[in-house]
Amino acid sequence: MNSSKVILMILIGCISSCSEHIAEKQSEFSSHQKSQDVFPHKMPIEKPNIELSAAMNRMFDYPATRVQDNELFSQFKYTRLKGFNYNDGDGTISRRDPSRPILVDGTYYVYYTRRSTKVPPIGWNKASEATDEIPSTDWDLAEIWYATSIDGFKWEEKGVAISRPSKPNPGWRSVCTPDILIWKGKYYLYYQAFNEPSGLRGDWCPVSVSYADSPDGPWTHGGDSVIPFGKKGDWDQDATHDPQPIVYNGKIYLYYKAAYNKWPDIRDKYAVAHGLAIADNPLGPFTKHHLNPVLNSGHETTYFPFKEGVAAMAIKDGNERETMQYSQDGVNFKVASSLSLTPFAAAPYAADAFTNSGNGRGVTWGLSHFINAGTPGKGYSIIARFDCDLSLDFDKPSVFKKTGIWHNPDVYFQQGLERNENPEGR
Repeated sequence: MNSSKVILMILIGCISSCSEHIAEKQSEFSSHQKSQDVFPHKMPIEKPNIELSAAMNRMFDYPATRVQDNELFSQFKYTRLKGFNYNDGDGTISRRDPSRPILVDGTYYVYYTRRSTKVPPIGWNKASEATDEIPSTDWDLAEIWYATSIDGFKWEEKGVAISRPSKPNPGWRSVCTPDILIWKGKYYLYYQAFNEPSGLRGDWCPVSVSYADSPDGPWTHGGDSVIPFGKKGDWDQDATHDPQPIVYNGKIYLYYKAAYNKWPDIRDKYAVAHGLAIADNPLGPFTKHHLNPVLNSGHETTYFPFKEGVAAMAIKDGNERETMQYSQDGVNFKVASSLSLTPFAAAPYAADAFTNSGNGRGVTWGLSHFINAGTPGKGYSIIARFDCDLSLDFDKPSVFKKTGIWHNPDVYFQQGLERNENPEGR
């Protein structure tokens, strides 16, 4: 047999073998197609028993597969409040960091940081130049005031709730960022107590507590450093900020924030997380949860009972910023939805924040602040109202569940590059 015939036979054999291999693969593919269902057009109520991508698997971990049906998703609507004077915006009067509103005998009460100084703040980076009359930051040289309202829109400022104590008592420099607890017929205010201008070493301050028999006071000092600092090297070694209590599982769950990886050595690589301290008595002692931090993102703290667990809003800081989160045990939180235009320092009105019902109904409104109300050199903050649908008992999807909200282009162009920030140097 000559060589050409040999080559031809080899080629025929190869072609035959390849054809058989292709046919075998086609058969396998056809069989796989028959056994592998395609994701259905109609949204399934439960996760289908088919192979899914990571994204589609994750979709069934949310409270609802469609975000519009998710009780922990909402847009936010904002309203200016009536009844507060800001001295024509000259920067000398500021209100910020409201507590959650409480309803007592048909009247809403709110407590907040109020600064009234001769001049606006000079900035944390000039804290060494601050004096007894010149504040470093918007919350320096501040006191805790309160106001009342019948409808949550128009407020009447009543006066000081917690004033600065005499030096050297904790808070002599500033008392600020309050939140309220109702426990066994008494009222408790938790707040930050500064002994130095904010910015000298950072925001180093402990949490103090005062109590009263009436929401109008008078308030009795109940203790300092109720949330102990962590030991040197711990994430919360320097600060326990933004205290926010709820009653959960028959105990006081006091959530707080700490900035770490900063101050005084590093000022531009900070991170923020939230911790939890638990007590049987509003005055303590509070025991930190061993899994702290319990939330890896968010600036101010916003927590409220929801179903059998706790809901939390994370804003501004962290990889999970701009999210609602949920935990069945108040400790282990998971992302429940993504948010936009979130309220800063959100303080939602939660009717069952202190009832220990085990069946939290959620929230529909609250108060927050805007810190950029003034012009450069005249910085101050204002308190505003937000409305939302994060409630099991409220349903206005056409108002709060839309996913396409279109803003005027100026909203975006306000975030334009400055000349020195232009990546092409133009």
